[in-house]
Amino acid sequence: MHRALEVAARGPAVGDHARVGAVVLDADGEPLAEGWHRGAGTPHAEVDAMSRCTPEQLRGATIVVTLEPCDHTGRTGPCSVALIDAGIGRVVYAIDDPGPAVHGGADRLRAAGVDVVSGVLADQASAFLERWLVSVRHGRPWVTVKWASSLDGRAAAADGTSKWITGAAARQHVHEQRAAHDAILVGTGTVLADDASLTARGDAGELLPDQPLPVVVGDRPVPADAAVRRHPRGLVQLPGHDLHAAMQTLADRGVRTVLVEGGPTVASACIAAGLVDEVLVYIAPVLLGGAHVALSDIGVGSINQRLRLDVLSTTSLGPDLLVRARPVTTAPGGRHEDGAADGARTDRSTP
Repeated sequence: MHRALEVAARGPAVGDHARVGAVVLDADGEPLAEGWHRGAGTPHAEVDAMSRCTPEQLRGATIVVTLEPCDHTGRTGPCSVALIDAGIGRVVYAIDDPGPAVHGGADRLRAAGVDVVSGVLADQASAFLERWLVSVRHGRPWVTVKWASSLDGRAAAADGTSKWITGAAARQHVHEQRAAHDAILVGTGTVLADDASLTARGDAGELLPDQPLPVVVGDRPVPADAAVRRHPRGLVQLPGHDLHAAMQTLADRGVRTVLVEGGPTVASACIAAGLVDEVLVYIAPVLLGGAHVALSDIGVGSINQRLRLDVLSTTSLGPDLLVRARPVTTAPGGRHEDGAADGARTDRSTP
């Protein structure tokens, strides 16, 4: 199973699919083949691994897979049927598939007389697939909210200038985070104030291979000559200010992960709506003072409503500090333990 998780990581980290790995073993427990899912429309990990074996090798063999074999027909056929047809004798997997349309592969396999073992390295597999699992279970994308601020929590100086709060290393890390998410979401205020392109770029300004889908929320029109309209993925505009509805729309489009980079108004609204799974805070060792705080109203009226965070890591990025944290919840995608729900100024740390 450790090896299956290793090969699963070879699959693309973005897209409407789970990264899954599989290893086929012979009767003596020796590896025969391994496979992984390479993205939507490609063979699933089990089928990919079996394709590297002869029919004789597969009969009675064991397959170890990181996620329960699917039991539905989508872009590809059900893996449960493929395993049965191949004569696999034993299936070992880590975690159940939470998708109601695809769950049930284990039951079909058992009904066909296949020996099925589940729960092997379940904690490791759940951590590996955390973002995808949260998205499937809650019917919305995993949401990461990012902002940059001075040490005293300001997103801009008193005159509104904010380019640049953080240094080059922090800004490049933001571009890497853009590439690691399916979509990037901002409000119309950010587009109008910054003319942000919302692309993921390398050190030399080149476009990275993985580009997030640019999403602009709000009612003000995006200018015809706005840089975001030249984005290689096109532009998605979502009118209104209902972030729950916006996330549902994106989920319906197959978006599993969203990076919110839209300045204090949008970031605060996401937090107040309980839509945040993780925050990335880039802190520059400068003091700005003034009224332009990095967050505005997040629905905390008194100290007993405070939103607690678990700090997962702190990382030095040149002179700046990245704090990665998550709201304290009873379960991924849940609510804060105290009961608080888990015309914009813009953060111009990365255009």
